[in-house]
Amino acid sequence: MSIRNGIYNTVALALGALAMASLLGTDAYSQAAGAEARGLKALSMQIELSCDEGPGRDANRLVLASGVQA
Repeated sequence: MSIRNGIYNTVALALGALAMASLLGTDAYSQAAGAEARGLKALSMQIELSCDEGPGRDANRLVLASGVQA
């Protein structure tokens, strides 16, 4: 029984790796990655703008840039 499970696991792993490789080769993956990068840039710009509006503007920006939690 364990040999059969090992064979099934190996085949499933190989098919999963093949499916992942074929997905990475498509334009859909690159378009999704580009959209995610644009969204992250827009989010970081909004955070930076909100830091500019509050009291202690420069202090807030330095805290966010350094990664120190206030």
